[in-house]
Amino acid sequence: MATGSPRGSARVAPPAVDPILLGAVLSLVTLGLVMVYSSSAVTAQDRLGDSFHYLWRQLTAAGLGLVAMAVALRVGYRRVARFAYPVLVVAVLLLVAVLVPGLGTMVGGAKRWIRFPGVSIQPAEVAKLAWVVYLSYSLAKKREKVALFSIGFLPHLAVAGFLVVLCMLEPDFGSAVTLLFLMFILLFAAGTKLSYLVGSVLAVIPFAYTAIIRSPYRFARWSAFLDPWANRRGSGYQVTESLMSIGSGGLWGLGLGDGRQKLFFLPEAHTDFIFSIIGEELGLAGVALVVTLYGVIVWRGIRAALAASEPFGTYLALGITSAIGFQAVVNMAVAMGLAPTKGLTLPFISYGGSSLIVLMGAAGLLLSVAAGSPAAGNARGAERQARNAREVSADLEAA
Repeated sequence: MATGSPRGSARVAPPAVDPILLGAVLSLVTLGLVMVYSSSAVTAQDRLGDSFHYLWRQLTAAGLGLVAMAVALRVGYRRVARFAYPVLVVAVLLLVAVLVPGLGTMVGGAKRWIRFPGVSIQPAEVAKLAWVVYLSYSLAKKREKVALFSIGFLPHLAVAGFLVVLCMLEPDFGSAVTLLFLMFILLFAAGTKLSYLVGSVLAVIPFAYTAIIRSPYRFARWSAFLDPWANRRGSGYQVTESLMSIGSGGLWGLGLGDGRQKLFFLPEAHTDFIFSIIGEELGLAGVALVVTLYGVIVWRGIRAALAASEPFGTYLALGITSAIGFQAVVNMAVAMGLAPTKGLTLPFISYGGSSLIVLMGAAGLLLSVAAGSPAAGNARGAERQARNAREVSADLEAA
């Protein structure tokens, strides 16, 4: 299959980049670097003797993320479709590897990381993107039969169930919920019967209830969500400290670097609860800025999905946008006591190399979809994009 420019052409023009989408992503990454240092400097100095420890690591991840974004944009999302199955297999192998004694690292009662000298990998972050790519490819290939239970619904449910089981064994309830949410969104967009989706949700509720009731730490988190002040020094400690952090910020905040809750009061201030520090130091203005930037990403992502020239691009853009939006909403809701603690990071902002690199790579694919829409280029570019779309469709039919 031809992948480059037609014979006789001098060179392939670089893809047109959506400046608004790119600006929103880079703004969040930049804000994240600032807030990671602000929220972690005291802790890093106390524990490691280097106040810049977490900042250097996040800067390294951001640099690798820029490379991943540039490569994804340059390669193009259409070529990624060919690797949908291998990428999913790699993600599954990583999820299995993290459970192997001696490979997975236990942190906070969960095995979610595989550590190598100087670097660590969180397989669940890789699995989310791999799941979106695989599901987008599979739905595009089966688009004429996606309404059939045995073709469009059951196989995808089986794969999702397998991934969810692996996540729950870590345990990582937040990632498991994210995978199921992405399946629901993409299957619904592809035309799967609503009765199948609603039925699957109803079927999952008893298992979710059992998983919460029989797990002491999950039940404690649920109790803390219902009434965090009832156990102020116990299960509700994180939530109450987070609420006090956000509430003390007022309209403009206490000032960058002047937050108090990061001084060994609020656990995970630079990871899961970094949004609380933003609210404390930058106030309502900072919170509104963050929410607006995520809103811009969702807006431009949906716009790219609607303008995509073939189904795979539509599903991929929708899946990536939904993953970013869902994770951001859940993280902010947890910080404000509107949802039980899930352990999901704030996209592009929270400390975490795996999350940042994968998300920036996903943003590169989203930019590629936006650049591949006919409206993104001139007439010649539109003709080339249409030809590439036909080639992808031919690949899907042959697969």
